[in-house]
Amino acid sequence: MQVILLTGFAPFGGERSNPSWEVASQLDRRGFDGFEVRAVRLPVNCRRASAAVIQAINTLAPAAVVGLGQAGGRPVLSLEKIAINLADPHPERESDGGVKGKPIIGGAPDAYFSRLPLSSILRTLKRNDIPASISLSAGVYVCNTVMYSALHTLRRRRTPAGFIHLPFEAAQAARHRAVASMSLVTMLAGVEIALKTTARMLQR
Repeated sequence: MQVILLTGFAPFGGERSNPSWEVASQLDRRGFDGFEVRAVRLPVNCRRASAAVIQAINTLAPAAVVGLGQAGGRPVLSLEKIAINLADPHPERESDGGVKGKPIIGGAPDAYFSRLPLSSILRTLKRNDIPASISLSAGVYVCNTVMYSALHTLRRRRTPAGFIHLPFEAAQAARHRAVASMSLVTMLAGVEIALKTTARMLQR
């Protein structure tokens, strides 16, 4: 059975959980239309996360790669359109737009576009009343790094790969003031749709 690699992150920034891993871990070993999900938890560190996702791709030889990450403050599932070759290892500086960032991979292209079927995923999410949108910025921290590293590793293959940002889970939002959140059940359903849509594309 072919594998769909699904990555999530460990908690960070003082949080006790990370919805990206909560969702990914629940989907581990789940089957979708002849494909099996294999979930890998990544460290919240640009250099180590890049190395870990590259190792997972080389080990599992997946038919598709879907990365998940937390984007506290965003109100919807964000289907990332583009990853840029820029990383700042200091999350507190991400709002500066990466002015002090450095290339993730020296001499590599400036950017890669997602190879997931974003339009189909978005249509299906909206049809199922799951809030979602296409995002043109995965940031300049570890999520962007993982998306870029995966796409660069797969640049000579036809493997679909991309990234989805998730909002705070509802329990997390209770510890913050007036921030957007989404239930884990809704996020799980949304990611399942993304995986099923990607699996159907692979079958075609």
